[in-house]
Amino acid sequence: MIRRVQTNVTDCLSPCAAPDIPARPLAPGQAWAQVRLLATSDLHMHIAAHDYHADRPCFRKGLAMTASLIAQARAEVPVSVLLDNGDFLQGSPLGDFVAQQALHPHPMVQAMAHLGYDAVNIGNHEFSHGFDTLTKALADAPFACLSANTLPAPGSTSARLLPPWTLISREVTDSAGQRHRLLIGVIGVLPPETQVWDKQAIAGRVCMAPMTATIAQHLPALRAAGADLVVVLAHCGLGDGYDGQGQSAGTRQDGAQQIAALPGVDAVVMGHVHSVFPGPDITARPGVDPVRGTLCGKPAVMPGAYGAYLGVIDLDLAFGPSGWAVTGHHVETRAIFRRDAQGHAMPSVTPDAGVEALIQPVHLATVDWARRPIARTPRPLHSYFAMVADCAATRLINHAQADYVATRLRDGPFAGLPVLSATAPFKAGGRGGPDNFTFIPAGDVLLRHAVDLYMHPNTVMALRLTGAALRTWLERSVQGFRTVIPGAADQPLINSDLPSFLFDTILGLTYEIDLSSPGADQGGCRIRNLCWQGAPLDAAQDFILATNSYRGSGSGGFAPVDGASVVLADEVANRDLLIRYLSDGRLDDACFNAPPAWRFRALPGTSVVFETSPLAAPFIADHPSLCMHPLGPTPTGFLQVRLQL
Repeated sequence: MIRRVQTNVTDCLSPCAAPDIPARPLAPGQAWAQVRLLATSDLHMHIAAHDYHADRPCFRKGLAMTASLIAQARAEVPVSVLLDNGDFLQGSPLGDFVAQQALHPHPMVQAMAHLGYDAVNIGNHEFSHGFDTLTKALADAPFACLSANTLPAPGSTSARLLPPWTLISREVTDSAGQRHRLLIGVIGVLPPETQVWDKQAIAGRVCMAPMTATIAQHLPALRAAGADLVVVLAHCGLGDGYDGQGQSAGTRQDGAQQIAALPGVDAVVMGHVHSVFPGPDITARPGVDPVRGTLCGKPAVMPGAYGAYLGVIDLDLAFGPSGWAVTGHHVETRAIFRRDAQGHAMPSVTPDAGVEALIQPVHLATVDWARRPIARTPRPLHSYFAMVADCAATRLINHAQADYVATRLRDGPFAGLPVLSATAPFKAGGRGGPDNFTFIPAGDVLLRHAVDLYMHPNTVMALRLTGAALRTWLERSVQGFRTVIPGAADQPLINSDLPSFLFDTILGLTYEIDLSSPGADQGGCRIRNLCWQGAPLDAAQDFILATNSYRGSGSGGFAPVDGASVVLADEVANRDLLIRYLSDGRLDDACFNAPPAWRFRALPGTSVVFETSPLAAPFIADHPSLCMHPLGPTPTGFLQVRLQL
């Protein structure tokens, strides 16, 4: 049982330090001790307990809430270490405001310093506001900032952006009452695809090496420097060729299982995909135990996103001939809220007063900034049914993208090509929970609404693609739906691991999605009756497709496009062109009354079920062409809806 005593003070050592480790005159197996690892990940600039998109207090996110769990967890143990696993500088209106105003010191770094973080790993989204914003934010951090696989770009004479690893010193008292210096080595990596996702922001200054190979390369140096334990901050998902449902993922960005298998790695903190591990949503398979929280027998944790969870790894240590070794462990995630029997969220802790006071000035400034009106809408805009119907919210983004690209290309060599537009709903439930939907009431459209519609700082891109390539694009977009058995009732519609931002719809085409066919990843063909201007799409015809830099680079599992296909890559954020489109008064009834571009192919006698916001029921009537019926709340707070196909 872990004892309750005061936490010791941190002493971080540089990768070059050669610590003076005192001798341990103890017989093998005589001494044992304990240490606790505390971890956050994917905070995405959620510090205050506030939902800036909805403009209301929220106890389901925010480091101010997590801070209370951190204090509780520290008070329970004699020795603890506090770590973060990346994506902490971008992802909320607060982050956008801080970047726009170039505020320094950075509020998130201040909050982390206040809480006494020992080390942080950078994630891919640390680059999203630009290379200079990142370096300025971390310049004064009093804790170790790491990235082992972020290297100077080929041909560059600049130094590494960040050190690969650090050593954290703790004093532990063993079972015989003797004190020892324990050195915990911490190394961090991020997905190598970051150099593609944030190509514009990185601007050729750095490149990213493979994660597992990089860690293997540094492990000998870590041990030689005196590390008794090695903890990997891996900003990635489970990996090893699988996703959370045991299906082939085929992406290099998820490799935690391979990392855990490396000899010399003692514990792994995961992130990036916003899942919770250990947890019931992860399927057990060889090497993955989602109950005990292990990968290849090593303790591992993934604490969700936005500060909703705190990861906790307790390590039992024994001293033997080769030094300290992990002999046992306990892994858990602790939530800042819980749900009652009806699925209603209830806070588990109260916000930390110190963090709230620290963030208050910039928080209030962000709230005022986000309340600025930019347009008016005659009807509500929402994403409640964006995964089952062509909706006005995604259609609006598509119109804004198409308008911008058509204007930019109208006097050039591509002026004669039809301009189409692809986008996906960024907030449509899923891992984000029942509050992860966009809702904009009729009336004033505020700046926070536009940020809610387009959360990510992608920049605009336009591609020259054939009709055949567009079909392939759409086939990839619909892989996340489950294969439906004709004639069966109430079948789950959406794979639980499908992020809604992978479900692109294309403005300018019409088509049906055949759910009875397997997805393209399983050799099937789901896109039927694909037409342009009412006629079957010509596979050889050229089109211009307006999209974003993330998708245009082939990210999200989409096939990479030939560089020659890129006809426009402006340093203009898609969100900014959306704001410009709204400010010009372009949002009107036509956006709501357009005939649907896509629908599910009819399968008589067949029904599926999906989850949406509990606030969606009154808006079912807005889709008279769909036969939808609410079935009631789920234990996780969603509203389950039946859809007749």
